[in-house]
This record gives sequence, C-alpha cells and structure tokens, in this order.
Amino acid sequence: MAVDATIAEKLTMLWNLQQIDSQLDEIQILKGELPMEVSDLEDEVAGLDTRIKKLKANLKESEQDVARMVTLAKDAENNIKKYQKQLDEVKNNREYEALTKEIELAKLDIQLSEKKTREAKALLDSKKESLLVAEAKFETKQKELEAKKIELQGIIEKTEKEETQLRNRSEKARTGIEQRLLNAYDKTRRTYRNGLAVVTVERNSCGGCFNLVPPQIQLEIGMHKKIIACEHCGRILVDASIAHPESVVSAA
Repeated sequence: MAVDATIAEKLTMLWNLQQIDSQLDEIQILKGELPMEVSDLEDEVAGLDTRIKKLKANLKESEQDVARMVTLAKDAENNIKKYQKQLDEVKNNREYEALTKEIELAKLDIQLSEKKTREAKALLDSKKESLLVAEAKFETKQKELEAKKIELQGIIEKTEKEETQLRNRSEKARTGIEQRLLNAYDKTRRTYRNGLAVVTVERNSCGGCFNLVPPQIQLEIGMHKKIIACEHCGRILVDASIAHPESVVSAA
C-alpha cells in the first residue's frame, strides 16, 4: 500500500477483501465436512486393506499349522501300524518292550496332534470370521467413500471456476494492504468460525458480536481518522460510507 493512502482507503480495501473472502467461505460451507470425511474414509479404507492383507497372511499360516498337525497324526498312525507289524516278528522281550514303548509314544503323538489340530482349527475359524467382518466393513466403507467422492467432486465442478476466480481476486486485493493490517485481519478471521474480521455497525451494534457500539465510537468510525476495532470481539468496524458507498452517494 502507498504510504499516503488514507484511512478510508485502507478500510475500503479491507472491507472489499472481507467480501471476497466471505464468498470463498460460503463455498467451503457448501462443501461442508466432505473434504475431511473423504480424507478420514480414505485412511479408514487403507487401514482395513492393510488389516485384510495381514488376516489373509495369518489365515494361510493357520491353514499350514492345521495341515502340519494332520500330517503328524498320520505319520504317527503309520508308525503304529509299522510297529505293530514288527511285533509279530520280535525274538525277545527287550525288542517287544521297545516296540510297545514306541507304539505308546506314537499314540501320545496322535493325541497331542489331534488336540493341536482342534486348537488350530478353532483359531482358523476365528480368523476366517475376523476376515469376513473386515471384508464386509471394507466393502461398506469403500462404497461410502466412493459416494462421498462423487458428491464432493460434483460440488468442486460446480464451484471450481468461481473459487479460482475468487482466490485470484483475494490475492490481488491483499497486495494493496500493508502487512500489519493483513496479519491482524488473518488472525481475526482464524479466531471466528464465520471468518468475519471486518464488519459494519448495524443498529448501533457490532455486526460481528452484536455488542453495543457507543455513539462516540460510531462518530469516530465515521470520521475515518483511524482504524477502530470492536472493544468486545476485536473486529474492524466500518460505517455505511465504506460498506455501501453507492447508497451514500444516492442519498446525497
């Protein structure tokens, strides 16, 4: 901004910037929480996809465990048959006792394998159930994500041109305002959800927080000798000659 810019010119520039930024805010309101919802759903879908991959890997390991236990049981059964056949050919008690011992151990191996097989199958069934739940949830969230993306894309397509134009206008409007005023303006905009940093005095009240503006302060605002902020909310206050210059001209 030129150093010889009047207070009225500074206020006009700030007011015009606020009008442009308020239109941008309206577009963001139109989008609502959709951008955040889309981002959250994308994270959730990615997390479910990772979980499903891990569950499938664990499922494969459990299936291999079951197969291994079954194989061990069959091997033990085959050993029993082999030992029982050898019993018919023993020549002394020592060989007979040794084979009998092997048969007993093989039977214990079968019992242990069968127990482990049952446990592994139970775990396998649990993992299958978890996988089904995760896949169902993934499908639901994926559909929800696609619907939200389509909805958001529709809004973006409708407002993209206008939003780009407004952003360009906002950047252009900012170039004429000194940095300290811009810093105060941006800080105030971030403070309030409606993004209003520059407001008019309406019915003797601040157009932002609606607290009463004393007559003396209103008089000073109209004189344009200094930039005046609301003592309650900190928003910059302007009068009708700044906000609606055309009506003031008409009235004159």
